[in-house]
Amino acid sequence: MKKILVLGIDGYLGWPTAMRFSQLGYEVAGVDNMAKRGWEDEVGAKPLWPVPTLQKRVRVWEKVSGKKIRVFVGDITGGRFIYKVFEDFRPDVVIHYAEQPSAPYSMKNRQHAVFTQENNVSGTLNVIHAMMSFCPKAHLVKLGTMGEYGTPNIDIEEGWLDIEHNGRKDRMMFPKRPGSFYHLSKVHDSHNIEFCCRVWGLRATDLNQGVVYGIATDETELHPELLTSFHYDSDFGTALNRFCVEAVAGVPLTVYGNGGQKRGFLNIRDTLQCVQIATENPAESGEFRVFNQFTEVFSVTELAKLVQSGAKELGLSVKIANLPNPRVESEAHHYNPKNDSLLKLGLQPNMLSGELVDSMLRKIQDARELIDLEVIHPKTKWKR
Repeated sequence: MKKILVLGIDGYLGWPTAMRFSQLGYEVAGVDNMAKRGWEDEVGAKPLWPVPTLQKRVRVWEKVSGKKIRVFVGDITGGRFIYKVFEDFRPDVVIHYAEQPSAPYSMKNRQHAVFTQENNVSGTLNVIHAMMSFCPKAHLVKLGTMGEYGTPNIDIEEGWLDIEHNGRKDRMMFPKRPGSFYHLSKVHDSHNIEFCCRVWGLRATDLNQGVVYGIATDETELHPELLTSFHYDSDFGTALNRFCVEAVAGVPLTVYGNGGQKRGFLNIRDTLQCVQIATENPAESGEFRVFNQFTEVFSVTELAKLVQSGAKELGLSVKIANLPNPRVESEAHHYNPKNDSLLKLGLQPNMLSGELVDSMLRKIQDARELIDLEVIHPKTKWKR
């Protein structure tokens, strides 16, 4: 039985991932310091519905499935702690979500920028060293982000670019132009991991993920207390989540700027598919492999109109309002990222059109009384 270690198991993606692999028959353990719940308290933003503690969800999972998930509570930025975890568990696959995930949070001030970089980069470095010390043949599946690339005026390849310059050719990592200190931390991760693959023979898959949406997976639906978090606030929420909540609350959908910003999107069920595909088709020793993990591309305005149309099906009349953009980003740009690799390996996309009304808007309607409109409007500006 293969061993899977999920770093960041208490998170939006970490918990459903742990259940999925447990259901598939893997021996699963998870690591978390529960810091995300503290960051939520700090900014005054909670998930739409209360999420039970990780320990409670683990107990419920065992009762529902008959399978155990082991939990290590601690911080991966602590070298001694993470070394002890790896020495004890010795995983075959390490799925790494354990980072501060918010661009706005990282842009609040000096302290948040420094914390994001120190937490994310040093944590990943500790994980890499622990792997090489205790399970050097293990496969690292690392959650990256499409935000590493920015919006270059060329097509975005999957991590690598073949170039010709002054008559010479080479294959180099695709140039990065991230849009926040958070996204910069992910770029540093990618470079550090590639270096360790090249020098030490580490095997790694960097999943450059688009914006994830969705509330439920097959496993979360097995019991009410197996749910994962759903954020719609200005720090940890996404534009699509925000639009869905605004539609249900009866307030205008808040589009930043002119809404021309384009991004890749995918369903949370597809995230689990992609991680499973990467795990079952591991990188070779010394290979730093990059998959662009998304299924559809939308502009922000297109998203807002989709939500407006979906809300109309439920009898909700919704307006769209354009706000001054708190971020510094191109609002009209070329955007043609490639995502062939995962599709070739068997990814079967779940499209937003099949998820929006029944799986998102209706469920948010059921929790309408829990909506806090005070946390929606942006509080962080990129320009000082």
